[in-house]
Amino acid sequence: MRAARLVSLLLLLQSRDRMTAQELADILEVSVRTIYRDVESLSTAGVPVYGEPGHEGGYRLLGGYRTRLTGLTTAEAEALFLAGLPTAAAQLGLTAAVTTAQLKLEAALPAELRDRASHIADRFHLDSPPWYGDTEHTPHLASIADATWNQHAARIRYLRWAEPHEITRTVEPHGLVLKAGNWYLVARSQGQLRTYRISRILDVDVLPQPFDRSEGFDLGAHWNSYLNNFDQRRHRGTAILRLSRRGIDRLPSLLEPATVVAARQTAAGPDPAGWTEVVVPIESVEAAVPELLKLGADVEIVAPEKLRKELIQTLQAMNRIYSGRANDVHRQAELTPHPDSGAGSGC
Repeated sequence: MRAARLVSLLLLLQSRDRMTAQELADILEVSVRTIYRDVESLSTAGVPVYGEPGHEGGYRLLGGYRTRLTGLTTAEAEALFLAGLPTAAAQLGLTAAVTTAQLKLEAALPAELRDRASHIADRFHLDSPPWYGDTEHTPHLASIADATWNQHAARIRYLRWAEPHEITRTVEPHGLVLKAGNWYLVARSQGQLRTYRISRILDVDVLPQPFDRSEGFDLGAHWNSYLNNFDQRRHRGTAILRLSRRGIDRLPSLLEPATVVAARQTAAGPDPAGWTEVVVPIESVEAAVPELLKLGADVEIVAPEKLRKELIQTLQAMNRIYSGRANDVHRQAELTPHPDSGAGSGC
């Protein structure tokens, strides 16, 4: 375990100009004291690593030093072939580059690893879009990706949900995220980091001026924080529901995870009739009605009264439609001669 960590530490220093003990400790998931000991071990083994004191200091390798410890293990080679997303590469215009990279990787691998890597590609396929949903149309993804890579600002025309629906903004792209088959842009605009859905970008003009990324920006950490706060921003109210036993069982397959978690945490019951009262978050009355209709007769809305009335009105409107249709069918049946009535027999 320690030998693998020493190799990782050496490769990190080889790939970065300078790294602090804390940065190394965070990446390798060990204490700073352990990093001190590992660096000392590398130095004793003849690796030219040295430390620079001060706020801008850190560990670095003497210029020109390169290690040959870059061979892939079996697990690492397999992981590389699992890491590719063909659909994402195609959307970014990188299909040819990915294919070439895979060919080069295969050529560089020893025969036994090459065979195992090809077996992985033959047996596992990663398909990121969700079921029953086509990949979104993203004609401006390549341009946004280019601006992101080269740190150029871009002027976008964007279609949003709030009014005014169509806006024009100058953004500084910090990163792209592929989530459930959909692409999102994380960009700085008007001094704040914002998230834009790539499919809703109507037009883009990459500007010539470069920009400096926000200091210390970490795309993965930012996105995780964004997701953690997403439901809190979106769910602006709550609803009290009564669910039948069947409704409780069907909840995970019909409603979103945040609703299911809240229902489990607030469940009170069941009562003698088998119904359980829960409190769940809702985005709005308008958004909650179609979601709760999925549960049919297995849910009763207790509060808020506005949501209860809205659902009742919806059900009444549906009843009028289907009752009217049923009456039409019944009248048509009465007007249609029965085959055994003798009508038109000439007797």
